Amino acid sequence: LSYDLWELVQSGPAEKLDMTMYTQPALLAASYAIWRILRKNQTALPKMMAGHSLGEYTALVCANAIDYADALRLVAARGQFMQEAVLPGAGAMAAIIGLENQSVADLCKEVALSEEVLTPANFNSIGQVVIAGHKEAVLRALPLAKERGAKMAILIPVSVPSHCALMREAAERLAELLVTTKIRVPEITVLSNVDVTAYE
Repeated sequence: LSYDLWELVQSGPAEKLDMTMYTQPALLAASYAIWRILRKNQTALPKMMAGHSLGEYTALVCANAIDYADALRLVAARGQFMQEAVLPGAGAMAAIIGLENQSVADLCKEVALSEEVLTPANFNSIGQVVIAGHKEAVLRALPLAKERGAKMAILIPVSVPSHCALMREAAERLAELLVTTKIRVPEITVLSNVDVTAYE
């Protein structure tokens, strides 16, 4: 990674660690460390794995589909590409709890100006949708969501607006790296976090 990840996690500064280009390798390393501890202390393997967003990389590493070092390089690049895709402070994400999925989607269309991006980004559970896009649009959506009956509508403290069209450039750049990465058939079934399909 060309920097000391352990030192950053242990000593910060927190502002640097909170930047997605540093957060993503740190989360992968921590998750993989937990997996190694679990493997050392138990014999039963899970029947299948899944991971949300960045967590899918962890699932693929733990299923021995991608080497840890390759995954670390991928997620570091992924975080950097995502960070570079939008200007600092230009994007945001927010959690909306207590509205129907379609109501949240309609709200996004209603408040976004013609040049703005604002879309549902994650359908986390029934009644919990995360929206992402341009910060001004996200901020306009929050009070309106509450007016329409949301139990909660709050900003999520992230440095990039993940899972929306503002990340298209980052996705295209990452695709170029993915085609050069060796990916094996997983030893444990891994469900895609996009369509809940096990790809082999």
